[in-house]
Amino acid sequence: MVFCNTSHHTGPFLERLALEPAVLVQVQATQGSAPREAGTWMAVFADVLMGTIGGGHLEYEAIARARALLQVDTPGHREESMRFALGPSLGQCCGGVVQLQLQRVSEADAPGLAMRLQGTLQPVALFGGGHVGHALVRVLASLPFALTWIDSRDGVFPASVPGNVVCEHSDPVHSAVRSLAPQSRVLIMSFSHAEDLDVVAACLQRQRDRADLPYVGLIGSRTKWATFRHRLEAKGFTPGELAHVTSPIGVPGISGKEPEVIAVAVAAQLLQTVNVK
Repeated sequence: MVFCNTSHHTGPFLERLALEPAVLVQVQATQGSAPREAGTWMAVFADVLMGTIGGGHLEYEAIARARALLQVDTPGHREESMRFALGPSLGQCCGGVVQLQLQRVSEADAPGLAMRLQGTLQPVALFGGGHVGHALVRVLASLPFALTWIDSRDGVFPASVPGNVVCEHSDPVHSAVRSLAPQSRVLIMSFSHAEDLDVVAACLQRQRDRADLPYVGLIGSRTKWATFRHRLEAKGFTPGELAHVTSPIGVPGISGKEPEVIAVAVAAQLLQTVNVK
């Protein structure tokens, strides 16, 4: 059996569902300690698994039951529930209880499933299509984020991007700040320090006016941020407003400068700012 990690994106699941039926396994409710939260799902096809409900013996039992249900195609037996106490009997020491719903689905169910499974993706705005920007998109695409990728240059975006990524050309680049989705996390790493400064200033102005950008992160050294602070103070921003900017970005303790390393550190910091559902 082939495993595919599509835990936050329904596109590959629905595409395959157009070709063959599956059993959707979804965490309906939990009590106490459990490996995944309510709403988490896994799709079981004849020879492919997409997503995960937490692994271990819980998932093993769920897959076995889903395979059996996949063989049944009668109107009266397309759905069932399973309850698991995660104790010694399952060989898992979480100690909680997980309630699963299993549903045999086909192409006809796709429209409803698209809305049901999409969940809530946190908006992120990434300014900059350089090496770190490309690495970040690859990392963030597999996480629960809806990414708007912005640059002032033509031809910097790849020909195809994941389904939760939207590319936007904006010149001047900081003008895109006005139209960002509310509660966007903002990452600033353009090819130009001048552009970076303009984007930071636009974000601080929006935060002053609307207070709806919970995270503003600027790539670069402490020296760069010290220079930016002086320039932003000259524009009238207060120390309290400047404290809203995170720079350097990324979880501390990771010293590598490779784009992929920076991307992982930044993605980890973003996850620390959201309550992932």
